[in-house]
Amino acid sequence: MKQNVAVLLAGGSGLRMGKELPKQFLSIAGKTVLEHTLAVFEKHPGIDEIALVVHPGYREKTEKILAGKAFRKITHILDGGKERYHSTLRALRAYRDRTCNLLIHDAVRPLVSARIIDDLLAALQHNRAAGAAIPEIDTVAEADPDTRQIRQILDRSRLFRMQTPQGFDREVLQRAFDKALADPAFTATDDCGVVKKYLPGEPVILIRGEISNIKLTWPEDLVWIEKRLTAWNEGVQDGLMS
Repeated sequence: MKQNVAVLLAGGSGLRMGKELPKQFLSIAGKTVLEHTLAVFEKHPGIDEIALVVHPGYREKTEKILAGKAFRKITHILDGGKERYHSTLRALRAYRDRTCNLLIHDAVRPLVSARIIDDLLAALQHNRAAGAAIPEIDTVAEADPDTRQIRQILDRSRLFRMQTPQGFDREVLQRAFDKALADPAFTATDDCGVVKKYLPGEPVILIRGEISNIKLTWPEDLVWIEKRLTAWNEGVQDGLMS
């Protein structure tokens, strides 16, 4: 059976937060955001390894934070790159000789649940690309980017907001990126999107995400996430969520 490797992307600078430190190093409910996220994957029985991708300038800080902590599944701490997809490429390079699934997750989504991971792993038993998403509940308009004049109102019943984790057979994700990197116009903010665009014949399955699985982006997100984590921490033992 293929092993499941969680790849936590923690290479961002988090400039929109207006803080001195990147978002993953902010302290919430007694720990850094990074530690909270790591704990979920460390605890999950379906995750065999964890690879952490960090900003090169914060590698030493990351190692100090993790020193002596009970994160036994971490096998790689990799240097990230300028763009998000560079971090995915670092993980692909580290596991290039392995037959495995890669579950790519934003390290600043500390409220990811075990249920989401369960469903993603179940999807990967019969598919080679899948990602968490939630249905769009608001009316979505397509508008001219310059004039802001509405062009059309989109059918929200067919729209979903992508989240992470997103899971892939490593070989499939590698093939998608090989094709993407040969495209001079390549840009990406989402790994499922890379597979969908460059391997159009490969089904990409959506599994049910959760509204609470938000990406820490704005200062006001801190208060909401901290309330949730404080409640979760009532069940923490030995540094891991029960």
